[in-house]
Amino acid sequence: MTTTEHHAQITAEEIAHTFEEGEHAPVDLSIYALEDWLTFGLFWAMTVSVFLQFFTRYVLNDSLAWTEEIATYCNVAIVFLGSAMCVRLNRHIQVDFLYRYLPRAPARGLATLIDLVRIAFFGYAAWLVWKFMSIISGEEMTTVQLPKNLFYGCVLAAFVLMFLRATQVALANWRRGYSVLERPEAFEPVLAD
Repeated sequence: MTTTEHHAQITAEEIAHTFEEGEHAPVDLSIYALEDWLTFGLFWAMTVSVFLQFFTRYVLNDSLAWTEEIATYCNVAIVFLGSAMCVRLNRHIQVDFLYRYLPRAPARGLATLIDLVRIAFFGYAAWLVWKFMSIISGEEMTTVQLPKNLFYGCVLAAFVLMFLRATQVALANWRRGYSVLERPEAFEPVLAD
C-alpha cells in the first residue's frame, strides 16, 4: 500500500491573502516544560557568547578568551537538557522492528523491560555525575573564575529530569497498555488539512 501526497497549486496572491484573512489559533505555551525553557535560555546564552567571540575576534581583532569556554559549557548543558526534552516526548532513536513480529504479551513485556532499564540507566547516570561533581568540587574554569560544578550541575539536573521523565513515560505506557515501540503509529502527530 503506497500513499501519495496531493498538493493543490495556488498562486502567490492566494498565499498572501492567507495572512490577511481568518482567525488564527492562539499560541499555546503550555506544551513546553521546564527543560524546554532552560534549554531555550542556555541556547541564547551560548548564542550571545559565540557572537561576542566572533565580533571581538574578527571585528575588533582582540578576542575575549572566556567566550569560547562559556559557549562550550553552554553547549554541553544544552545537549543534556535537550535529552530530557527528548525523553519526555519519546523522541530518542528507537528500533521498533522486532515488535512488529512479536505477539502482544511478549512485546508488552519487552517494552516494559526497556522502560525499566531506561529509568535505571538515567538514575545511575545521575548518581555518577553526582560522584564526579564531588571529585572536582574545588576546580574552577580555565578562563573564568567560576566553579566547573556550575555547568556540571546542569548535567546532573538534566539526568535527574531524564530519570523523572522516563518514569512518567513508563507509567503512561503502563496505564495506556502500549508504548511507542509497540504502536508507533499511535504517537504520530495528527496533521490538519
